[in-house]
Amino acid sequence: MPYININTNTAVSKEKEIAVKTRLGQAISLLPGKSESWLMVGFEPETSLYFRGDGQQRIAFVEVSVYGKITPSAADKLTAAITDILREELDIQQVYIKYGEVGIWGFNGSNF
Repeated sequence: MPYININTNTAVSKEKEIAVKTRLGQAISLLPGKSESWLMVGFEPETSLYFRGDGQQRIAFVEVSVYGKITPSAADKLTAAITDILREELDIQQVYIKYGEVGIWGFNGSNF
């Protein structure tokens, strides 16, 4: 199960949220064995974020958590896709992405 959480200091309308979620649902297939059917996406808009002491830039910090392993080449492709999506949909030019591989993931009272 992949989980993508987007923290940004930018306001995100419901329309843009749905557009980003939809495009992430397509992009997640860049990771082998992953699909939108198990993808969870979270949005934390209008968060206080500072980079180099500046809080005025449109910026996003994205966390991608994946049950299992991620190959570097697949992560490279997903990073490019996420960056393009946030630039095109939300006009965010500064996009930072953190990947996490999860060995145990709980769901509805039991673990994978």
